[in-house]
This record gives sequence, structure tokens and C-alpha cells, in this order.
Amino acid sequence: MDLRLAWSLLGLMLLPTLSVAAGKCERLVVTGSPDAPPYLWQDPQNPKHLIGASADLLQQVAGQLGIKVEMLYAGKRSQALDEVRSGRMDMLADAPLTVTELESLDYIHPPLLENDYLVWTRRDSSLVYNEVQDLHGHPGALSEKSRLTSAFATFAEQQLALTRTPNLTQAFQKLLLGEVEFVLAGRYSGMAMAQTLGMANDLVAREQPVDRPGLFLAVSHNSACNDPWLRGQLAKKMTELPASGLTEVALQRNIERWNAQQKKPVSTPKQ
Repeated sequence: MDLRLAWSLLGLMLLPTLSVAAGKCERLVVTGSPDAPPYLWQDPQNPKHLIGASADLLQQVAGQLGIKVEMLYAGKRSQALDEVRSGRMDMLADAPLTVTELESLDYIHPPLLENDYLVWTRRDSSLVYNEVQDLHGHPGALSEKSRLTSAFATFAEQQLALTRTPNLTQAFQKLLLGEVEFVLAGRYSGMAMAQTLGMANDLVAREQPVDRPGLFLAVSHNSACNDPWLRGQLAKKMTELPASGLTEVALQRNIERWNAQQKKPVSTPKQ
């Protein structure tokens, strides 16, 4: 047989295999934090699923790639991480970048979202704040659920007088009661919680961020969907996303969605 003909036949035989390999992942099972509005939270109408800005953006991006996304509740954040590490679920939608997790996760760069941490004070506060060093010596609060960059977490531990609270609600309550002078909280999570608690007119967020951790898509090393094609396509979409204007729209829409849910009784109990 002519050698060129042989190579041509081999190429034709391989084409179906290559196309299947490139498109083998038609469905991603994704999870994340169940209590981080407006990014992700448990759907009160369907507690087995997660909703939020991160879910909306990922589903839109994946849809453009012909991939279906199922956002499932897997328990609290640590349980969700375990599910993805094991490969029982494919991806985290809101993973903080940590060196230790590189052994089990592939992070997609750039992040899906960036979470600006701002200094929140009472509207009548006399605290002068232009840079983070101005907070030195002033009592503040921070939710234990906050996910700061490792560099800023170290700085905060060493240089700031921060009280850790179980959640952002209690941190804001301490601020209104005058027990602390400031709270470190995300721009959008703080906005959502302040509106929910009826504190929006009493609190103000200083515009200069003290920290800007990314919320990354992170694919399990043990996921059958983890291949170069998927990672490359997602990275391309993450690069295009900031200029699209979709991020701000998704965040604002989900703040409104979260607040609307807090104002009406839920027919399906949370599990």
C-alpha cells in the first residue's frame, strides 16, 4: 500500500476519536459555597441546587461552549471541596486560590469574579480612612466566612484588631451597636446583607479596597471532564468576561434576587 494512502486512512480512522475526545464533556457537575450571596447560595425553592451570580455567569459561558452545567448543593464549603477533590463533582465555581489545593485542583485563570473587600463604617463615623494602615489601633470585625488572600490575611492578623464573628450579619450588628468601628466585607456581599438587614442607610462602604481575592473556577484532577480543551476554552472565556459587562449585571440582579427571597415566605424548607 502507498505510504501516503496509509497515513490518510489512519487519519480518517482517528478523526472520530479526536472529535469525541474534544467534546467528551457535555455536562459539568459544579458546586460551591451554599451561603455566599450574591455569588452563590442554596435555592430556597429547590435546596438541592445553588443559584447566584457565579452560577449565572458559569452557565452562560459553558452554554457558549455547548456544555450543560448543573449547580448542586454539596453541603457546607468544606464538604463541597471534598466532593470536588474526590472527583464525585467536577468543579468548584468559587474557589479561593490556595497553594495546598493545587495538588487536587486545576485553577482557571483569570478568576470568574474578583471580590473587593471594603471597609464598612457607620454613616456617622469619624474614622479617617485612606489606606489600610489607617485602621491600625481601631477595633474592627470580620466574618469567619470571609476568604481573604493569604498575604492580606497575614497582615490583618498581625496589624489589625479584628473580632471574628460567625457571619456577616453579626459583624454588621456589632458595627451599628458601636462595639467596633469598621467591618471588612465584600463589596457585593456587604451590599446584599446591608439591604437585607435594613441597614443600607446606616452603613457606608469606603471605596478603596483593602483586598481583592479572586473567585476561581477550579476543576478536579479526578474529573473525567478535566482536559486541555476544556481548561483552555474556559480560560479564554474568563479573559473575555470582564469587558463584556455581564459580571456587574449578574451581581446586581442577584442582589435583587436575594433580597426579594428574604422578604417572602419560602414554601420549600431549607435542608
